[in-house]
Amino acid sequence: MRPTAALLVPLLLFATAALAQHPQLPVGPNADLGGVRLMPAGDEWNRDVSKDPVDPRSDAIIARIGAQTRLHEDFGLIWKGAPGGIPYYVVGGDQPKVPVTFRYAGESDPGPYPIPPDAPIEGGPQGDGDRHVIILDKDNWRLYELFHAFPIEGGKSWKAASGAVFDLKDPKPRPAGWTSADAAGLPILPGLARYDELCVTKKLTHALRFTVKKSRRAYVFPASHFASKENDPDLPPMGMRVRLKADFDTSKFSGPARVLLEGLKTYGMILADNGGDWFVSGAPDDRWVHDELTPIRQVRGSDFEVVKMGPMTTR
Repeated sequence: MRPTAALLVPLLLFATAALAQHPQLPVGPNADLGGVRLMPAGDEWNRDVSKDPVDPRSDAIIARIGAQTRLHEDFGLIWKGAPGGIPYYVVGGDQPKVPVTFRYAGESDPGPYPIPPDAPIEGGPQGDGDRHVIILDKDNWRLYELFHAFPIEGGKSWKAASGAVFDLKDPKPRPAGWTSADAAGLPILPGLARYDELCVTKKLTHALRFTVKKSRRAYVFPASHFASKENDPDLPPMGMRVRLKADFDTSKFSGPARVLLEGLKTYGMILADNGGDWFVSGAPDDRWVHDELTPIRQVRGSDFEVVKMGPMTTR
C-alpha cells in the first residue's frame, strides 16, 4: 500500500532522524566526524549550563585545584613520539569482533569488541600510560572503549583493565559504582575536542573532558565512579562540571582557541579522570597547528566556576 500524504511527513521526519543518528562517516583511525554530535540532543554532555547557578563551594574547589594554574591542551602535538590526545577508530558494522579479557571484569561490558588489528593506542604501541582504545561503530552508532589495552597475537584478541560499550542512540549511565574506560564511568569520545569541530565547523556544541591531579572520593551525576581515597570536601568529585565565566573576554583569542573557550562558557568541562590540573582532552589529528591551541594557556583556574552540583555519592 502506498503511503498517504498524511503519512509522508512523519515518514520523512523519521528518515531524517535516522540519518542524523547514523551519519555516513568515513572509516579509519581518527576519521573526520564532520562536526557530528555523538550524543542525543538531550544528553548531559550537550546541555547548555551557561545559566545554571554556581555551586556554593565553587571558590574553595577552584582554589584547591589551582586558581592560578593555567588551562592546558592535552592534544594537538607529538608527545614522546606519539600523537598527543586520545585516538579513536571509526569502523563499519561489518568489522569483525574479537574477544577481550578484563582485569576489572565485574565493572566491564563483556566482549567481543569490533577492534581492528591496527587500532591506535593512546601513547602509541609502547605507551606506558592510560593506553585507551576507542572504537566508534558508525553503522550501529555504538561506542566501544578500553582502558589500559594491549593486543594479543597482533590483535586477534585483547586484554584491558576495563571496558565499556555505549549505545549512542540511547545512552544509559553506568551502574552506580561502576567505572568505564574512564575513572568517572563516563564515555570518553563525546568529551574530546576534535579538529572537525574547532577548525572546520568552528562550533563546539558539547562539554569537554578534563582532569585534575587530586580528586575527591565522591562522584556526582553524570559520573558513576570515583578514583580517590581523599575525603577533603574542597577536592573536586568526579562528574563535577565547571564553566568559563560569562565575563571572560574571549575577543583577544582567535581560531580554534576562541571556539574552544566560547564552548566552555556554554557547555563547560566535566571532570572525568585524574591527571594534570586543568588539562583539557582532545583527539589527535594531523591537521592540528599546535601554536593555534596554546593561547588557551592564558586562562587560569580562577576564570572558571563550578556549576551547582546535585546529590553526591561518597561510598
